[in-house]
Parts: sequence; structure tokens; C-alpha cells
Amino acid sequence: MRIMGTSFLRAVAVGVGLAGLTGGASAAEILVGANIAASTTWTKNNTYNLQQQIYVLPGATLTIEEGVVIASDTNIGGSLAVTKGAKIMACGTKDEPIIWTSKADVATWAVDASHPTGKDPKTGNLREGCQEWGNLTIMGCAYIAENGVGGNVPTCDANNIGIMEGLTDAGLNEYGGGDDQDDSGVVKYCSFRYGGRVIALTNELNGLSLGGIGQETDIHHIEILNNVDDGIEVWGGCVCLRWISIWNIGDDSLDIDQGWRGVAQFGLIVQGFSCDADQGSGVGDNAIETDGAEDSDWQPVTTCSIYNFTVIGQPVDGDGLTAWRDNARVQYKNCIFMDCGEQVVRFDNIDGDGGSGYGHNGTLSWADTWTTAYNAVPAHANDCANPGDIYKAQTSGNLAQIVDSVFFRNQAASAYTEAVARDVFNPANNNVLIASILDADSPIMKLTRGAPVVKGGKTMVPVTCLDPRPKNEALTSVCWAPETEWLTSARYRGAFMKDLNWLCGWTATDAYGLSEDTTCNWSDLGGQTAGTNGNMTMTGLGPLTAGNPYTINVCNGLPSTLAFFIIGGGALGAPFKCGVLWPTLDFLTPLPLDANGEFTITLNWPVGIPAGIPLYWQCIQTDNGAPSGKKRLISNGLVGFSQ
Repeated sequence: MRIMGTSFLRAVAVGVGLAGLTGGASAAEILVGANIAASTTWTKNNTYNLQQQIYVLPGATLTIEEGVVIASDTNIGGSLAVTKGAKIMACGTKDEPIIWTSKADVATWAVDASHPTGKDPKTGNLREGCQEWGNLTIMGCAYIAENGVGGNVPTCDANNIGIMEGLTDAGLNEYGGGDDQDDSGVVKYCSFRYGGRVIALTNELNGLSLGGIGQETDIHHIEILNNVDDGIEVWGGCVCLRWISIWNIGDDSLDIDQGWRGVAQFGLIVQGFSCDADQGSGVGDNAIETDGAEDSDWQPVTTCSIYNFTVIGQPVDGDGLTAWRDNARVQYKNCIFMDCGEQVVRFDNIDGDGGSGYGHNGTLSWADTWTTAYNAVPAHANDCANPGDIYKAQTSGNLAQIVDSVFFRNQAASAYTEAVARDVFNPANNNVLIASILDADSPIMKLTRGAPVVKGGKTMVPVTCLDPRPKNEALTSVCWAPETEWLTSARYRGAFMKDLNWLCGWTATDAYGLSEDTTCNWSDLGGQTAGTNGNMTMTGLGPLTAGNPYTINVCNGLPSTLAFFIIGGGALGAPFKCGVLWPTLDFLTPLPLDANGEFTITLNWPVGIPAGIPLYWQCIQTDNGAPSGKKRLISNGLVGFSQ
């Protein structure tokens, strides 16, 4: 499924067959104590309690309905792992996310007798805590580079495998293969909280572990909060990640290993701590840590692109915002890097697990990686036979680069030492270094921190409230992502568009009051086609209650051109005419965009519309700058719900 390609004004009903542990019509707690060998559906009229390490076995598909709560006992710490050849279809929604957590978390929710848990899942309190249950692990069949398994070879080989960290069941804990298009299913609108059960020292569970996952696997709108180890760790493969939020992680927030070759777009990282323990086991380490391959002359090697991330560090004792090891090749574009307590670009060189670093055995040196074009890698004896099929994430620029990004309030003495050495602030890279440290000059709307606390011997200054929407230099970018199957042409810097906070409605940070929201009544339906100015965006503001003003904003349109609005929707059988919401509009009314490609309209929400009615808005304009001079329509959709 692909969100940004959603057809406007189209609803799709998906029928889910019930099998396995459905629990009947009344609410029940299902104790999951055995591996899943046949296709099974978990339904939202039940809750599920993982009693041990549970595996979805090859050939089986586990379907999890929207709204399901998986809450495990803290004294058991159950986990779920999807093996090679199995699938998971965890399809939450914005209004009904799937919540993976512990009973200790559920205990903080407000009472709601109508919910299967007896509690309201959109409430609760942030606690200091982690490893109260395990995690979700998915293992696939895509290429990896792992030298720690006997029989593996340093070339791209479909027989190379890895043994998944945190899993001890031989034969069920392997990942890797030769199918980069492998499909392990869908994981969307899922909130993972207080996880990371420790198997042994250095053998801990990440919030979400992805080993050898292929590109056909769909992972988006994922939240990891208060995990003891890494937030999301990816070993090899080429799965793409979108709309991910990672808070208060006890090790690295996003950790890349063994030759990942995907793209990631729209990510929020907030460094902090999950519990009072050493850095790396409770106190956050690097925000994004990228290892190339194990060893660094093995193939494939991490070669990826990361767009539109907002990375918020710890200003006193936080580690690096981007760490680089073992020949990793990473492009960062349209990002925000702020409040770093160490280095924005941290050159670790080796990973401590036996890797040999940049330049090993004839591979590119650290410096050369930053100056070599993505398609000009010198030949090496271990190269894949079909590099054009293996490396697809980078389509322009150099193998390592940071471009069109904003840097703010990174005040450590060495914060920019390596970035300067790598020529990050060359004007050609379109990066913006904000000299001020004042909140008024911040690239995001609001950031509030609590009092400093000492955790694991480190001084942490926790984020207590965040409005991550862009302002100042983050509102527009010079360049932006190409419109592809996995990328959106977002003409702004950071993870959020103007006036739209995608954390609303489905995350723990929203439920706990950490994310300041003003837009939960509005959802972006995405754009059909990117114009020459990038993806036109449309956002709505206002409570949509009778007599109160609401505002529609359009940004990143084609400057000084006409656009058209279409309004529709309403309950089936009772559609509202456009004139109800906009008295001067009959059906199509041309509206002029200003010289910046923007316009704003403010109206009062009419009286007499029942609560819960969806109203759909679409803005359309013609792109005369399309390839080969052909005109094409570009559009963006928005839906708001009356209150």
C-alpha cells in the first residue's frame, strides 16, 4: 500500500477472514503461548498477551486488525518474531493504531469500559521504564553482508545469512538471501512502547528489528518509545521506511548494519533515556548510526538515502547525530540537525565488532567517500555482479553527503569539526547553519525541556513538549526528493510540512501530551504528481466546530498560477454541497497562487453539520513545466472531520 498515491475521494473496504485466535464476539485477553504455524487473525475485540518468544512460522501470515492492543506481562516479557517465509499484516490506522506495550503502560490509561482493555488507549503518562516486554522482529530473504557466520562469502551471495540479535532458537533466527523484492507484509500505524527485553549483555532486543527485509515490505507510521536498546535496527536488505518517530531510546535511535540499500523519509528522532543505566543500555547513544558491511570490504555495503528527518539531540551529554562506520555510504537531504551534545558528523570508522573501517582492502577512504559520485565507485574484487540492480537508493550526488539541511544550536566545541572537514558547508550544498541559539530562530515551532537529570552518569535534559512543524529556514528547501514509488517531493526541510503534525492521533507522544498538536482533525491525503516546484501541500487548521474559524493553506504550488478547489464528502446518502462550506463556491472556482506558490483562505465552520462528518478538499493545478513540454495535473488532497 502506498499512502501518497491515494486516489482522492476513494474509500476501500478490506474484508479480513477470521482464523485462529479470534476470541469470539465478546472482549477477552488471549494468552499467546505457542508459535503461529497457520494463518491467524488477531481481532480488536480482544487483547493479546505474549507469554514467551513467539514465532510466526514459514508459510503462515499473522493479520492484526486496526485498534488491537498487545499488552504483555512485565514479569514475562514476551516477544514476536516473523521468520523467513512468513508474513505479518499489522495494519493500524491513524484513528485506530496497533499498540505494542506492557500492562504497566496500560495501567496509566484512563478508564474506558467500552474498550477491550477497560482503558482508553489515547491517554496515559510517560514513565521512566523499558524492557517491560520484548519487541517485533521481522526476518526476510534480501541480500546482506555478514562475515560472522561460517560459510558466508564476501560477495553478493544468496546463500549468505545472518543470525538475528536477541533470538536464540536455532533455525528460526536466520535472515538473508538473494531476493531484494521479498515481501514480509505490512506494518503501519504501530506504536511500540517500553520494550527491549535483555537476553544477555550486548544481546538485547531493539524496538523493531528488520533483518534482510525486501523492498516490497511496507513499513510506515512507526513509533518507538522508551526502548532499552536501539529504536529501529536494520540489517541489510532494501526495505524503505517512512513516517517514523523514535523517542527516548537507550542506545542508537536508528541503527543501520550489513549493507542496507533503502531510502527513509519523514523521520523524527528525539534523543533521551529510557532508564537509569549506562549509555547504550538505557541512555541514548548516537541518533543515527550507520555501519557499511561486516567486514567493510564485503558486499553489499550500506548505500542509502535519508530525506526529511528532524534529529533532536541531547545538548549536554548526547552522542553524535550521525555516526559513520565500516564504509557506510549515506546521503542526508532536507534534514534538520539540532541540539547536538557531541559531533553532528561523527567519524567512528570501525564498529567495534571486528570491522576494519574505511579504506580497508582497497575500498574507498573516508575522505574519498565524500567526493566520489554515487555512480563512480572504483571496481573491487568483491563487487556484486549486477550493481545496478543492487544499488538503487542513490540517484544523484556523492556517496556520502549532507545537503539542503538546517543546523541549529549544536554548541559542543567539536560539533562541526568533521562536518567542516568534509566540506558540508560548501555553498553548493545549500546547507544553512543558524548562528543564533534563540528559540525564535529555531527551525521548528516549539521545543520545551525539563530540568536536567543524571542518568547512567550522563546529564540528560528531557524533552517535555514538542511541536516539530517547520518554521524559518525549514519552511522551504532549494532541492527536494524526486517523486518515486517510495519518495515524496517534499519541498521543505525536516520531517513535517507546514501546519500538519503527523504524530497526531496515533502515537504515545500525542497521548501522553509530549507532542503539541493543532491539527488532529485534518489528514493529508497526499499528492498525485509532483510539479516542477515539488509536491504541492495543503493543510487545514481549526477545530471544525460550529461558528469557529477554519483555515485552508496551500504551499509549494507553482508561483503566480491558478489553482482549483473541489470540495465534497459527507456521510453516505447525505453529501454536502460545496456552497455549505464555502458560500461563494459552486463547484470549481479558480484561485490565484501568489509569487511564492501559496494561498490561504479562512472561513467560519457552518452550523448544523453533525459531528464526525468527513469533508474532502482537493487542490489541482496545471504544471506547464512537465517533461517534454507536456502539461500535466498536480494535486493534493485533505480531509477534515466535523466535531
